[in-house]
Amino acid sequence: MVALESVLKATESAKIDRVWCLGDTVGYGPNPNECVAKVAEIADVCLVGNHDWAALDKLDISDFNPEARLAIEWTQSQLTDASRDFLNSLEGRLDNVHPDFTLAHASPRHPIWEYLLYPTTAMENFEFFETRFCLVGHTHKPIIFQQFNDQPEALPLAFPQPATEVPLPIAHADGVRLILNPGSVGQPRDNNPRAAYAIYDDEAGTFTFHRALYLIGETQRRMADAGLPDRLIERLAYGW
Repeated sequence: MVALESVLKATESAKIDRVWCLGDTVGYGPNPNECVAKVAEIADVCLVGNHDWAALDKLDISDFNPEARLAIEWTQSQLTDASRDFLNSLEGRLDNVHPDFTLAHASPRHPIWEYLLYPTTAMENFEFFETRFCLVGHTHKPIIFQQFNDQPEALPLAFPQPATEVPLPIAHADGVRLILNPGSVGQPRDNNPRAAYAIYDDEAGTFTFHRALYLIGETQRRMADAGLPDRLIERLAYGW
């Protein structure tokens, strides 16, 4: 919740018309109901993620690592009926939110649980959406994958740094399709502990990656008070 509030604060001066949430609203943090309520309030579109499904007992958590499993079990004990109703209303993939974008939590092929970390896996996913661009989350890492003129190779365009601006119309003119991951607000895993988000400017045709500082210590304190695993608490300071 602290990270989410910091992102909202950081974007106050930006002209944000629509908010898209790519899923995993709950699962690790100490304020699941507050996060659900805020996302339900501000998001025009919200997807369901694997941790959301797990918190709803729709996913077998035996495949989760021990710390993640404990966090899910705690989250399950905390969710209100209102939070459950909201999360139950969500889908893992949406194709009709924008003419140029497909949205999926994990991947367009497997919307709930497939990690797009490597070019080979990304390449296989381009055939599962028809729009120019696909937004995904799930990995907690900002990244861009590129397909050029339907060539059988997807290239990662490195891990974008804050303020990296991607000119999407140029990509279209050059026959490029992209899979873009803006990173994670509350649990970044790219060795940068700041909250990650991105802004799409449909007039300029740019997709810009951003980071926001937040009070990590406050989140850690709340997690400790809730009895969440030490490893999950400590990793926030390192962004992994």
